[in-house]
Formats: sequence, C-alpha cells, structure tokens
Amino acid sequence: LYLLFQGLRQISQRTISTASRRQFENRVPEKQKLFQEDNGIPVHLKGGLMDALLYRVTMGLSVFGTAYVVYELLVASMPKKQK
Repeated sequence: LYLLFQGLRQISQRTISTASRRQFENRVPEKQKLFQEDNGIPVHLKGGLMDALLYRVTMGLSVFGTAYVVYELLVASMPKKQK
C-alpha cells in the first residue's frame, strides 16, 4: 500500500512539474495592435475569415429563425376548420 501511494505521489508531482515548465508565447500585444488598427473593418470582423464565416452563419440563423417564428405565429393564429 505504501509503494502504491509513493508511486501515485511521484506521478502527480511529475505531471504538475512538467506542466508548469511549458511557457506559452504572449501574443496579446500583437492582437491588440490588430484590433486597434484603424483600417475601416468592423471590430467583429477583424479576426479574419473565421470571424466573417461565424458572422454570416449567425445572421443566416437569425433571419431563418425570425421567419420561422413569424410563420408559426401565422399558423397558430388561424383556426382549424371543423369537419
């Protein structure tokens, strides 16, 4: 039981110590420069192609959802004919 506990402690110490050694490059200044640049592009599209794609998908879903809600309200407002 002691050897099992000792082995688990070594594994946990090893994973914690190796994870803290990894350093990530700080890319905040370059992102700030990109988003603060005055180039006439709206801020929600400055991220590039993925931002434009996400914007168009969101707008498409919004328009479709609004049209579907209006359709369902029209269907619900008309009474069914009795046979």
